[in-house]
Amino acid sequence: MANLRDDGLKVFRELLPGVLPDGDVDFGGGFAPELMEIGVESVFGRLWGRDGLSRRDRSLVTLGILIAQRATDELHAHFQIARTNGLTDEELAEVIYHSSGYAGFPAANTARTAAVEAFAEDEHPRT
Repeated sequence: MANLRDDGLKVFRELLPGVLPDGDVDFGGGFAPELMEIGVESVFGRLWGRDGLSRRDRSLVTLGILIAQRATDELHAHFQIARTNGLTDEELAEVIYHSSGYAGFPAANTARTAAVEAFAEDEHPRT
């Protein structure tokens, strides 16, 4: 059986280059320290690592769900991931426009704000 943690770390690093250091990562400490481990293994290792949908398609699906949930923190990262997966800014704008009809204007506007912040961060990466 594949090591879901290692697979998840690999996928995470591919989707968000430079966010995690090379080698093993210790997410420990603080309140609910296992949450990041669960996310790395189940979301990035098990779901993003699956065949069946391209990463580009997974980005589209994920953005739609996160916009509907108004998951601001996750939207920020997933707009960056969507760019990594080849979606253009024009396509990402269309995702936001389309979501306004299904998730409502406030959710789409929240997504627009998250995208603007994520894109600004991409233009001025952290060192």
